[in-house]
Amino acid sequence: MGLFATMANAIEEPEYRVLQRYAGFEVREYPPYLVAEVRLPGPPNRAGNQGFRILAAYIFGKNRGERRIAMAAPVTQVPVSTKIPMAAPVMQSEAQGEYLIQFTIPREYTLATVPEPTDPRIRLEQMPATRYAVIRYSGTWTDRNYRQHLDALRRDLLAAGLKSVGKPIYARYNAPFVPWFMRRNEIWLKLP
Repeated sequence: MGLFATMANAIEEPEYRVLQRYAGFEVREYPPYLVAEVRLPGPPNRAGNQGFRILAAYIFGKNRGERRIAMAAPVTQVPVSTKIPMAAPVMQSEAQGEYLIQFTIPREYTLATVPEPTDPRIRLEQMPATRYAVIRYSGTWTDRNYRQHLDALRRDLLAAGLKSVGKPIYARYNAPFVPWFMRRNEIWLKLP
């Protein structure tokens, strides 16, 4: 367990503040954060796997390197690809008949400094400050496990007198080699 705990702690996550804890979920407030995203057709598992590979290639160097403005001219500069540290979670949600797969980008980057993707399917996006109702659970990445926890979150939200807006976001925090019982999964429902 020590190895997995160390690895999990080494991966950066978006900051958030817990506003309220309920029996089955918590309400979190996230400040703005940066993501790299790609939209792909379904089904969801295929879109998730393909999106992960596309975005992983981007952060592992399939990019044009850091974008910096030269201090003097004329300067010729050929961007060199840059490896971006992995951050968590990897998020997936339904978006207009397709699936939106997102990697969070470490806080050291801004839209002005994050390496430019070479794959035209990848977009860089600044996510606005948002409140989410979040359920956290472990287990396999099956549709059944996801649906079971999404239904529980929706029931608990209703019981708490809260309403969500938009599509659920499925957030995965661990690599596939992490044993199922040690995986951290979350579902986020946006609150108005």
